[in-house]
Amino acid sequence: MTTGPSFPSDYGFYELQLVVLILFCVCTVVVQRYISSKTAGVPVTNGHDGPGWKLSTGETTGHRTLARKYLLVYAIVMGADWLQGPYVYSLYNEQYKFPERIVAILFITGFTSGGFTAPLVGVWADQYGRKRLCLVFCVTYTLACICTLFPSFLILLFGRAVAGLSTSILFSCFESWLMSCSSTLNLTEGELSKILGSATLINGFMATAAGVASNHLVASTHNFQTPFIASAGALVLAWFLINGLWSENFGSTGGETDLFQISRLKVAWKIVRKDLSLSVIVFTQTCFEGSMYLFVFLWVPSLQEVSPTSRPLPLGYIFASLMVAMMLGSLIYTAIVSYPPPGRDVDSSVTLHAKLSSLVCTVAAIVLLYSVTTADVRHRFWAFCIFEACVGMYYPVQGMLRSSIISDEHRATLSALSRVPLNVFVTVALLTGVSEARRLVFGGCAIVLFISAVTTALVIVRRAEMTTHLPPVLRD
Repeated sequence: MTTGPSFPSDYGFYELQLVVLILFCVCTVVVQRYISSKTAGVPVTNGHDGPGWKLSTGETTGHRTLARKYLLVYAIVMGADWLQGPYVYSLYNEQYKFPERIVAILFITGFTSGGFTAPLVGVWADQYGRKRLCLVFCVTYTLACICTLFPSFLILLFGRAVAGLSTSILFSCFESWLMSCSSTLNLTEGELSKILGSATLINGFMATAAGVASNHLVASTHNFQTPFIASAGALVLAWFLINGLWSENFGSTGGETDLFQISRLKVAWKIVRKDLSLSVIVFTQTCFEGSMYLFVFLWVPSLQEVSPTSRPLPLGYIFASLMVAMMLGSLIYTAIVSYPPPGRDVDSSVTLHAKLSSLVCTVAAIVLLYSVTTADVRHRFWAFCIFEACVGMYYPVQGMLRSSIISDEHRATLSALSRVPLNVFVTVALLTGVSEARRLVFGGCAIVLFISAVTTALVIVRRAEMTTHLPPVLRD
């Protein structure tokens, strides 16, 4: 017999924090708009005959058209994903009454599925079309939502496996489609950076709205299933938009018939092995996104264990606050790449984004360590907010690094291939029994994030700075 949730009438602290974060976010946007209007058209150079970090201030027609097509679809698919975020754990543990170890197995199934399918998804996208794979995503993720409506372990297990496949498509094919279109349209680095920054900002808006909407859906229906039903409806809408608005693009067209594309996977793996910068990017993705996915599983029980009251936490509002913090991280990124400090030469695009990657990993490690040392629920909540702000900076930073270093021919394959170690990392961590070892898991994440920050600084930053200081005739 399943039971629905109950909610206290006063959410107090978390409602206030959400309002404060939203107000701060709105003020940041207004200030940035004002500064942008004052500095529009002012060129910036880096003093080394290379592009500075204020990459572009103008917009072409192609940029605006691509941004509209991509961001509209991106907003809907990410909103569908975030609608499920606050209540996955609660659906399995509180409504369906599965113990936490069984819940961990369900999560592991999703990550394992993502790990096995990630390289194949990238290859299929490059070979058979990114748009086609994005349409497949809408179908498979809708099926995964339908599976959550049945309190059967086997059906839920199948749904998690399908969700793992869907996640691999979501985090490789959509970005690859955008990158390929930007190359075809000859967009500048600044225009691409602006789309990626806007995507992260929109992602935060959709996540915030989804958190509040899911909270109200669950509160009004007393059923944790309703956000998943709403998510399925959004995915159906996304399918029609992708089918009607997007054109198809490919990685390469070699006429290969091998379904599993072993030869292309071997080529992609050789590329990663030979290029140390690519290896570092894969390592950073494994460390940061692995920590992020473990955080998705652990943030609810981590707050519950230090909550001073036995009443249910308003997970929708907490989730919305975390997502607003992610938006603030995106706004900070936009400010850094748009407005360089006066009175000094600015870095090249790769150097800047590598430095930001190292900084983001360092800050994320510090706040995760702090979260396991405090028993104050409010301090832990704010540590989690800062971690999400790091997430908001991470995605456009890594997107620009991948765009600068990975060629279009193998972009989706390499992006998906890099998710294999990521899913292995998360699966191994979940198998350790996170319910008894949350502090160790967060501590381990902090350690690997510190290592990632150091390797990025030593490899990518150093190489980029050496290239920047070479005479133009000696550069690649």
